[in-house]
Amino acid sequence: MTQERFIEIGTGTFYGAYIYDQVVPKDHFFRKLNEMLDWCKYTQKMMRWYKGRGEYGRPPFDPVVLLKMLLVAYLYNLSERQTEAYINDSMSAKYFLGLGMDQFAPDHTTLTKFKERIILRKRELKIEQLLADIVQTALELGIHFGSIQVVDSTHSTADVNIYKEDNRGKGGQGPTDPDARWGAKGKHITQGPEGTKIRRVKYFFGYKMHASLNAENHLITSVTVSPGNAYDGHFLPELIETDRAQSLPVGVVSADRGYDDSQNHFFLTHQGIQSAICLNTYRTHKKDTNKEVWLELKANPAYQQGLDERYKIERKFGESKGQHGLGRCRYRGLERYTIQAVMTAMALNLKRMVKLMYGVNFRNPSPVMA
Repeated sequence: MTQERFIEIGTGTFYGAYIYDQVVPKDHFFRKLNEMLDWCKYTQKMMRWYKGRGEYGRPPFDPVVLLKMLLVAYLYNLSERQTEAYINDSMSAKYFLGLGMDQFAPDHTTLTKFKERIILRKRELKIEQLLADIVQTALELGIHFGSIQVVDSTHSTADVNIYKEDNRGKGGQGPTDPDARWGAKGKHITQGPEGTKIRRVKYFFGYKMHASLNAENHLITSVTVSPGNAYDGHFLPELIETDRAQSLPVGVVSADRGYDDSQNHFFLTHQGIQSAICLNTYRTHKKDTNKEVWLELKANPAYQQGLDERYKIERKFGESKGQHGLGRCRYRGLERYTIQAVMTAMALNLKRMVKLMYGVNFRNPSPVMA
């Protein structure tokens, strides 16, 4: 049987692993991350993105090397060009990728081609499956999953100068990012005439990442994406079905008022799951008897318990934007934004899993690249 052939790395250094043993601490985040996951299984999965499967043609890099390189980019919120330079300057990052000390990281353009493979050959393997594999690894490692799942969405601003878009249209040019849309996300208070306060809707131009998070261990268990104008409530069934397909013990689903849709409540009830979707006030202020079912829901202790856990996903979204750059799109187009959303979720999960398994925190030294 023909075997995959890869560009040889890790054996070109004169000192072998000796220097890494001296300079990369035993409790370093990258060392623990290498120990925690069976990276070899990802090689076999990701070879589906390669037309020749590594069996003929020019030998590629092992796709795990490129996946790790992308993870470094998302962990440190670096561009791909900056990531190449950072890895070449960092012994711990070289160790993580499996490079010899005298070897250079793959060129940043190799990551561009890697992302194109992910998009072009998504029928063979969707990148979301890599996130599901990490969730399964957490289960296998004995990380406990509670029964409460929290569903919410966060937005990312498109990599577009919106002030120039009108001029593009007038000049007969198409939009810079044809998949991005205007969407509403929350409200803010502005000062009106004579000091009055006015509540205005906040708008953004871009995309949304919809996610489900386990309240017990703070791991993101499923992700999907949409243009910015999509209705959040439509994505709750898809996320929960993905969670259940992963054998997670989903017993309660919590979400904000944006998910208070009768179809979502019916879906959860039909699945035998307790709804903890925050009810709009009109549900319980009706004058007819139909409000009794909503009053009973609010009286259920699991309802309030679920609502009490909602802050955890908001905090996770804050981490994703503040530390990992999810607030703005790295790429243009919905398919490329999918890569950003999934890779960000993977980076967040791996940080959390290393913390839970080894008590090791990820430390971001905020490397500044030229």
